[in-house]
Amino acid sequence: MSGQAISKLIEWLAGDDCHRADDGGLAEGLGQRLRAHGLPLDRLTLHLRTLHPEIFGRSVAWAPSEPVEVREREHGFDRTAGFAGNPIRNAMETGEPVMVRIGASNRPLWVDSDLFRDRGLVEFYIMPLRNADGTAGAASFATTQPSGFTDLHRAIDRIAPALRNACELRTLRRIEHTLLDTYIGASPARRVLAGGVRRGQVEKLEAALMLCDLRGFTELSNQLSAERVLELLNGYFDQVVPAITQAGGEVIKFMGDAALAFFDLQDPATSCNAALASAFDALKRLQCCSPRGVRLHAGIALHYGQAAYGNIGASQRLDFTLIGTDVNLVSRIQGVCSATGHRLILSERCARLLHPDCSKSIGRHRLRGFPEHATLYVPASHPASKN
Repeated sequence: MSGQAISKLIEWLAGDDCHRADDGGLAEGLGQRLRAHGLPLDRLTLHLRTLHPEIFGRSVAWAPSEPVEVREREHGFDRTAGFAGNPIRNAMETGEPVMVRIGASNRPLWVDSDLFRDRGLVEFYIMPLRNADGTAGAASFATTQPSGFTDLHRAIDRIAPALRNACELRTLRRIEHTLLDTYIGASPARRVLAGGVRRGQVEKLEAALMLCDLRGFTELSNQLSAERVLELLNGYFDQVVPAITQAGGEVIKFMGDAALAFFDLQDPATSCNAALASAFDALKRLQCCSPRGVRLHAGIALHYGQAAYGNIGASQRLDFTLIGTDVNLVSRIQGVCSATGHRLILSERCARLLHPDCSKSIGRHRLRGFPEHATLYVPASHPASKN
């Protein structure tokens, strides 16, 4: 490649078109431009590390006249046979580029991995992409030409800083969204990224509220090791959280062994029906779940009301949460589950927003901190309505 061609490629990597592209667009744009400048490139792969509770990293692969492939790699992938001894891994760890020639008599296992299998690739140039924080990815350039590449490494080494910056920017964006989604939820994450970070910056939310609490958690904690308790708690949330999110709800807070969630759909009745369906699903999942012989039970309260939704806390340590009288009310209703043996209890307002045949009254109950007794309801018929 000429010096002018390399300069144009660097300019593209740093420019607006590349900035707007996703990982696939970056790989495709780079591959097409390298081939247009005469490099016999037949496979380009980007291997990008990330921070994610389930994903170790992602591989983005391009080849001429093929759709871009994006493969998410789960944690533990770096210990698989296909990754062990892989020069891509070595480049990540050492920070040194490497040229690898594949012959008929020296065909290593990694060449038959999902990215390179049956492609007739004979030469690889692998370049590390080391980020400012020390984490590293890599880019792999491969050809089927028997003669291999000619002076490829000189061109690639020139564009390496610009390519690293482009990849690091995308990785940081993804990590930013992933960590916020993971720790505060999708809706609060969107609000924070949109600039909602000031203390006291809250808004009124009217939604169906759910509080799901694990029964007997104190007894389990006293009887089992901390490691075993954490395992059970994670197993419990693995059942409850999907039931909430798949019904359109969002978990706003984990409070020890409890999950506080809200359902803010198109209207109050739809929100309450979604919350009820979610509660049924969560209880059904828990009935079928007995990790290592331990039965998990929960008490769930549903209510429809208002809450203050936003940033609350100290000036340098904020929490994105829900507060308000109706949040307190759903918490007190959940406490009635233990006292009465019912697994699912609805407030009167929530019950009235559902079809009349969906629920039945269990009378008036005193709720701690509230001056008046409250009429509470349970589902009219459901196998999980009572222990």
